[in-house]
Amino acid sequence: MAQSWSVYMLQCADGSLYTGVARDLEKRLRQHNGELAGGPRYTSGRRPVLLLWSAPAADRSTAQQREAAIKKLSRENKWRLVAG
Repeated sequence: MAQSWSVYMLQCADGSLYTGVARDLEKRLRQHNGELAGGPRYTSGRRPVLLLWSAPAADRSTAQQREAAIKKLSRENKWRLVAG
């Protein structure tokens, strides 16, 4: 069974926000927190990270487009997205 894509937002230990895409969100969170190899450099020095928000995406392209749009938002608007 193919896994779907997700767009997600994390809060790092220093309070910064990180947005990304993943095919296996649970595995990616473990990478971000250093439990598995392969995490991004940005979060490696800002652990632990906490998943704030995620949404499914139909495919990789859609996920990356939504990620890019979220990254352009102000911090305040990112928090509004998280709040729903």
